[in-house]
Amino acid sequence: MSNTAAAASPSAWPHTPPCRFCRKPLNRTFVDLGMSPLCQTVITPAQLNQMEPFYPLHAYVCEHCFLVQIEEFVAPADIFTEYAYFSSYSDSWVEHARKYAVARKEELNLGPQSLVAEIASNDGYLLQHFVKMGVPVLGIEPAANVGVVAREKGVRTETEFFGVETAKKLSAKYGQADLLLGNNVLAHVPNLHDFVGGMKVMLKAGGTITMEFPHLWQLMDQNQYDTIYHEHFSYLAFFVVEKVFAHHGLRLFHVEELQSHGGSLRIFGCHQDDPRPTRETAIKLREFELSKGLNSLATYQAFEARVHENKRQTLDFLIRARREGKRVVGYGAPGKGNTLLNYCGIRTDFLELTVDRNPYKQGKFTPGTRIPILDPAVIDQVRPDYIFILPWNLSKEITSSMAHVRQWGCRFVVPIPDLRVLD
Repeated sequence: MSNTAAAASPSAWPHTPPCRFCRKPLNRTFVDLGMSPLCQTVITPAQLNQMEPFYPLHAYVCEHCFLVQIEEFVAPADIFTEYAYFSSYSDSWVEHARKYAVARKEELNLGPQSLVAEIASNDGYLLQHFVKMGVPVLGIEPAANVGVVAREKGVRTETEFFGVETAKKLSAKYGQADLLLGNNVLAHVPNLHDFVGGMKVMLKAGGTITMEFPHLWQLMDQNQYDTIYHEHFSYLAFFVVEKVFAHHGLRLFHVEELQSHGGSLRIFGCHQDDPRPTRETAIKLREFELSKGLNSLATYQAFEARVHENKRQTLDFLIRARREGKRVVGYGAPGKGNTLLNYCGIRTDFLELTVDRNPYKQGKFTPGTRIPILDPAVIDQVRPDYIFILPWNLSKEITSSMAHVRQWGCRFVVPIPDLRVLD
């Protein structure tokens, strides 16, 4: 073999990024989804003829601490400063937040003297409920465009990326938090140590932390590979998060299993020396994860084959539908949908358009695949044969709100965990 050929061989370029928790080399693949654009972006008509960057979407599992993760190719400031995701466009998610706020107010006896702080507070979808109940709030939201919407709802919001220094500054300005929360943010931070260390700083003595995030076990069990994208740096099991929090003097004393986002966890944390006992829920979930082999590399290495099979199922359906002359449109333009579209290579030859309730996305195009995103009213004009639901975690909400399409024989398609056509 020539020197030139040897230099071009991939094996000649070993690449072992460090684990973002334990810093050991990452040598084990969880799943490799190829090259993909940033999935929480949208493409404007003026950008259609411009180059779009793609990055490796390769998830690793650390063989030492079992944190599943992808590399940081793009700084959070480039992803989240101008953000296309607005939480309030999901009615079920807003109701989920309302129920949470009512329960925490009663459970923690929160009132006018308290402070509820939310990290990555988005458009005020959650904190607005505490405001209505007379509890002081502080939203910490890095996306300036989203923070503006929150302030219009009366939610006090600081435009900041969260970490130790931000926590020191905000604690000095507003005081420490009685309740410090974050929904679907823990997975979005590349520097776990700075982020969790910041929570330690911002939490009042006797205060409570709650964090919600998709459960890694559900991702694996339900084949939710499309929830892997560049904005999600980590994929979290409870026993791994326990170790991360303990490293920073925080203890997880309770956990709830939720249906949101395809199966999530809500963890409850406190300072290490807090007198509250660790509940049976935390002990049992840790035992469950270990019984499922989440501390064994073999468990992780079996995942990729199921991902490949889902791609084949999805393409088989779309090829057959198009050959039969059927019209297929999408519903939604979420980050998870963009991962699926790019991994499977689905463009307008298979999915002629998609629709989304978010006006910010309407009139734009999906990243990578350049599928037009339109107002949901278009579906009544197009009268498709199939609606391909990209935010499958909201399939009940979507099929209910769009039930009238069955009048002309339209059927819904849900791609995850295995592709199925709903009757």
